[in-house]
Amino acid sequence: MEFNPQQFLSTEHKRITLLGMSGVGKTRLASILRKSDWFHYSADYRIGTHYLDEAILDNIKIQAMQVPFLRDLLQSDSIYICNNITVDHLKPVASFMGKLGNPEQDGLSQDEFKRRQHLHRDAEIAAMNDVPTFIQKAQDIYGYKHFINDAGGSACELDDPAVIETLAKHTLILYIQASKQDEKKLIQRAENDPKPLYYREAFLDEQLEIYMSENNLPYIALINPDEFVRWVFPRLFHSRIPRYEAIAKEYGYTISTDELAKVQTENDFVNLIATAIARKNNSIQ
Repeated sequence: MEFNPQQFLSTEHKRITLLGMSGVGKTRLASILRKSDWFHYSADYRIGTHYLDEAILDNIKIQAMQVPFLRDLLQSDSIYICNNITVDHLKPVASFMGKLGNPEQDGLSQDEFKRRQHLHRDAEIAAMNDVPTFIQKAQDIYGYKHFINDAGGSACELDDPAVIETLAKHTLILYIQASKQDEKKLIQRAENDPKPLYYREAFLDEQLEIYMSENNLPYIALINPDEFVRWVFPRLFHSRIPRYEAIAKEYGYTISTDELAKVQTENDFVNLIATAIARKNNSIQ
């Protein structure tokens, strides 16, 4: 969607897709907007509760079946396992994604890791393609006036142009660009608490070869899973920036994390988008 500032401000039903790395403030912003008649569509929540629900449960059951006490209860249907995923609690999705490396350190083999990566990519594409349907549901069923699509940090890596075109057709795409200071904070956070990540397969293969060579490791099973995530995250971060920027340049608008940090109300956010629109329009003229 393309606007001039006044057109956006006067639009009765505002529909926004947020793009950016995990940690730039997308979910914090969505939490603010939920209080002001905005429907919060979380891509990660949709992935975990719908497209990967069965795969996540199967993974948990495999772990539970290794405990004799739980195995007996599961086999006799005395207990059952279900996900308790919420918008603010997505750990089951991360636990399914897992990390690559030494199985004695809870690492996954390369084949299993890539299988899960492929499942996640397919699920994320499907979740993004669901956005138009949920825009309609949010308005017709739930009565929300506005819609915010909290896209996953890996949305720029799907390599499926049709997905971005669908989002651009139905929403205003807003890229949240990390400032240099926030970039350092995000990288530091990943080093302190390395979490499972999605990687484009070509990127993963390239970086894996470099890491194995630098550390003189002959086998994937010798990789320390956390150490690999710490090493690869800055490279992943910087590889995503031009992808985000290309999407914003062609289809959307850009704000900084410094600007977003000042947003405390719906009105603050709406005015910030109008500023971003004016800024891009002026740069083009």
